[in-house]
Amino acid sequence: MTTPTRRRKKAAPKTFKAAYDILKTNAEQLQQQDEPDIDNLMTTVEESIAAYRVCETRINAVQQALDAAFAEEGRIESSDQNSNR
Repeated sequence: MTTPTRRRKKAAPKTFKAAYDILKTNAEQLQQQDEPDIDNLMTTVEESIAAYRVCETRINAVQQALDAAFAEEGRIESSDQNSNR
């Protein structure tokens, strides 16, 4: 009887793309399994959670930047309209 090999948990990704790739790969691996790989499930889940948090942080940062840019654009347009009156 052989002992299953456990995967090592990877370091948390630093970029959105790296995190997204981890999520995509882990999802594909889980979907393709005929039988759950229980020995590596916690590692997969922990990696996925870390990757999700990186993606969520980056998406929130982009959303805040866009909100600020559009708010500034609105202030500029409002200011221009008021000075033309």
